[in-house]
Amino acid sequence: MAHTRWPVLLLLSALLIPTPPALAKRKAPPNILLVILDDVGIDQMSIFGYGGAPADAPRTPSIDTVARAGVRFRNTWAMPECSPSRAALFEGRYPFRTNIFTALTSEDLANSQVSPFEVTTPRLLAKAGYESALFGKFHLAGPENNPFAERTPRALGWDYFFGFLLGAPNPIDTTAGGVAAAGTYPCGFVPDTATDPTNGAAAGACYYPDRPCEEIATAPGVVAPGFECLGRGGILVPNASCAAAPPPSVNFCEPSRPVEDFFTFMQCPNLNGYYVSPVVVIDGDAPSEAVTAREYRTKLETDAAIEWITNRPHSGPWMATVSYSSDHSPYQQPPAALLPPGTSSNIGLACGSSSPDQKTLSDQMIEALDSELGRLLLETGLATRLPDGSIQYDPDASNTMLVILGDNGSFAPTVQVPFNPLRSKGFVYQTGAWVPLVVAGPLVESPGRTVSAMVNVTDLFRLFGEIAGLDVRKQVPRAHELDSEPLLPYLTRPNRKGIRRTNFTQTGNNIEAGFTLPGPCVLPLGGPANKCLQQFGSKELCTDENGIWYGEGSDVVSPPLSTCCQVGQLPQYASDPGFSIVPDFAAAIRNDRYKLVVSRVPDCSGDNADENPPVDVSQSEFYEIDENAPVPELDNADGDLLKRQGGLTRVEQVNFDKLSKRLQKLLASEPVVPSNTNYAGCPGDGNLDLVVNDVDLQNWELFACPDGSSQTCSSWYDFNFDGTTDQADRRVIEENLGTNCRKRR
Repeated sequence: MAHTRWPVLLLLSALLIPTPPALAKRKAPPNILLVILDDVGIDQMSIFGYGGAPADAPRTPSIDTVARAGVRFRNTWAMPECSPSRAALFEGRYPFRTNIFTALTSEDLANSQVSPFEVTTPRLLAKAGYESALFGKFHLAGPENNPFAERTPRALGWDYFFGFLLGAPNPIDTTAGGVAAAGTYPCGFVPDTATDPTNGAAAGACYYPDRPCEEIATAPGVVAPGFECLGRGGILVPNASCAAAPPPSVNFCEPSRPVEDFFTFMQCPNLNGYYVSPVVVIDGDAPSEAVTAREYRTKLETDAAIEWITNRPHSGPWMATVSYSSDHSPYQQPPAALLPPGTSSNIGLACGSSSPDQKTLSDQMIEALDSELGRLLLETGLATRLPDGSIQYDPDASNTMLVILGDNGSFAPTVQVPFNPLRSKGFVYQTGAWVPLVVAGPLVESPGRTVSAMVNVTDLFRLFGEIAGLDVRKQVPRAHELDSEPLLPYLTRPNRKGIRRTNFTQTGNNIEAGFTLPGPCVLPLGGPANKCLQQFGSKELCTDENGIWYGEGSDVVSPPLSTCCQVGQLPQYASDPGFSIVPDFAAAIRNDRYKLVVSRVPDCSGDNADENPPVDVSQSEFYEIDENAPVPELDNADGDLLKRQGGLTRVEQVNFDKLSKRLQKLLASEPVVPSNTNYAGCPGDGNLDLVVNDVDLQNWELFACPDGSSQTCSSWYDFNFDGTTDQADRRVIEENLGTNCRKRR
């Protein structure tokens, strides 16, 4: 697929990646270092004043140091899941404009992936001479159902990419590299004998794919030889001596593959959580590489960023995005060297979705991330090491702006009190959408401040342009409605009042062929709460998120079920008051005091229980919220003012009406597909200019499947959403030639 679409990528690169204009004679604009924390909500950051007692939260001295030297935005909303949040970050546009509502899966069509016709952050900054790189998690588009496959980062404007196209680390390899039966080693390594007297080992032969075997035994600093071996990039054969070759069962996964075999490369069964990962490397228009990395992900991501920042061949400004995989599940022991001094051995902590140690492992993974962030700052010259081992960050010491952001709320098992795990990642409630944001650097006046004004993740798109000296609105086509508000004034004017009058977040279902939803998955969120959703494209994705899969291939029900309504009729859930179905679409809007949540949930009555996609009914919730620390007023179920006896007060009713009107106006500001009002679209327009013309016919030629081809050819010119770009889609363009959808706004 990659080779057949190579000419398309080169053509789009020429059309969409602008040549940097001559820069005005002024001081070089600041570099930008963006650090994204995966699944880290504001509840994890004690520096913001939340998360219970500091002793209960992860220790983050590096983040705390930067926060004290910059500005803490303590009222920031992201989208509740990674892909829509990252798309909003890099495009400045809400999900209902881009059709990216939830985390991308292998089933989602290109129509729900970031379009190459969007003005992304790297494309925006290229207009000011910036070079852009992204390290770590991508999850904005591809590789499945995308014309550019593994080349999607380059197709969207990044000059350099080193990382992972998919959203989550691979599942933990419970065979520990093929040395035992599946399920033997839940944490992906051979533990010590005290932890597992039956299958553990105090010594063994550590084999490597690229260097000689070595024998490792328990010793000072080596609690478990299996974990030590894994951390060094090897596979331990327990209780064995080194031989000329490892046993046939040992599987390193191929160290590299030709790029056309990328999809096969990702299927190695012995990829292992945070320690054995399929990495894609893209350097400009050179052919991409696919390699197996055998190193802890957080360290790997940091190493790659340091290498690029310190050895760039160009002298102009740069933006580096370090998109850490942590703290996404699966939760797995980080290397002891990355944990704070005095941390007890973590070898005995239990991995797995039902483990009571998930929170402890999560805390340690965030602490390891913080340690590596400190190393990133030190080795790129942005910080110095003090005699006591801590870092000293001087925002004026370099011409670099530093932004640290959580991409969505924390995942349920890791949520800190008093936040609500039942309304966490994946939900538009406070725990799911409220994230930490820190900005530091030479443009910040009066550092050490806290800003309580409402900020949205889309505002960062505008901030990056502001840092580069660009008028963002002039750089983005008028047809692309922007939702970004200015953020720079909060940095340069300490007393700046709030700019946003409202804030917004949203989730829902992405576009799949025929709009049919994936199989149902039940997430046990603790206590009696069981939530069913249809947003995971496979059994593997469901189980990776601690879920129980009821779709095709289910281990718990036969025949498989196709809807959450059917799941709700099972005996164990029919009488369960804690069972609920995640809305197909949900949006939330707030002002300084109140929050409105509007959702559409499946109607499970009668024959509707079997409908896929379901017939939905709308419902509203209304809450009073605040950001008080350490105990904020949250939007918990018992706080729904619409259910309060006596109804709303006059003030509440006024706010409810205003927010309802504002939400309706906002959602109506984008043209929608006539046959499905859930999704944005102008039939026949694939390049997002909202006009159907000859350019669309020319672009259709680029993406269309060859006659008789067996490829699916999903693209942004698949107007009937059947998963392929063919003559039927060309007819849609021809039937709508001359249409101007801008008038529908």
